[in-house]
Amino acid sequence: MIRFLILVGYSTLMMYLQVSGRLNQYINVHYQYLAILSMVLSFVLAIVQLIIWNKEGDQKESDHHHHNHDEHDHGLNKPYQKGIAYFLLALPLIVGFMFPTISLDTSIVEAKGFNFPLSKESVGDPDVQTQYLKPDTSIYFDKTDYNEQMKKALKKYIKDDHVAVTDENYLEVMELIYNYPSEFIGKTVSYKGFVFNSTQNEQTDAFVFRFGIIHCVADSGVFGLLTHMPKEQHLKNNDWVELTGTIHSNYYAPFKRDIPVVDVTKVKKVDAPKNQYVYRSF
Repeated sequence: MIRFLILVGYSTLMMYLQVSGRLNQYINVHYQYLAILSMVLSFVLAIVQLIIWNKEGDQKESDHHHHNHDEHDHGLNKPYQKGIAYFLLALPLIVGFMFPTISLDTSIVEAKGFNFPLSKESVGDPDVQTQYLKPDTSIYFDKTDYNEQMKKALKKYIKDDHVAVTDENYLEVMELIYNYPSEFIGKTVSYKGFVFNSTQNEQTDAFVFRFGIIHCVADSGVFGLLTHMPKEQHLKNNDWVELTGTIHSNYYAPFKRDIPVVDVTKVKKVDAPKNQYVYRSF
């Protein structure tokens, strides 16, 4: 019966995350079909467990062999072992239902700082990395395939003098700008994001970022460009803006390298979007 309840809980959690819109804060929305599949499979397995439970309840006391066989298969012969196993299975449900999800903002950047191109996180998992500025999908492909994909994507943007960055192509364009900065120098770019004022060596630089998810939260990051705002423009952290400007390259001392920079010619404050995350399309 406990297994049935846990499986029903998983199915309900997947449904809840989709209906509430919280699923997009855990995984790339393009993988939503996997969550639907897991919801259906959990429900089917729950029904199977319910049938098994009912059959076991109808068995006579003399038929004890099946019960022993189950215990042998699972290796859980003692009550405390079963208790630990069920608790571990139920833990994701407790976290999913009881702990709220919070949209990220500049406080996470202020707390951790950021480096370029990658910064290893002290999260107890050496394989988890938070990416900054440049989305890097090269870790999911071999070098040849990655270069071919990047060059194919580049052709969509180099023919135009103006690059319009949307929620759908945000991560793709940012990756291309950092991979091929010379191809974008002199082009006009427009995009939307939140402001982060970084103070380095008594100098304040304004970045305009979006939080993005490549596959799931394990490879999420904060992506965007350094901007040179008009002198009369004073923006605070977490102010959402829509800007237009010209891309050029500039040496950025904190990173000890040249990085793409936007000379902003037009900027206006806007409301934060309902979904503040952007996702990588493949």
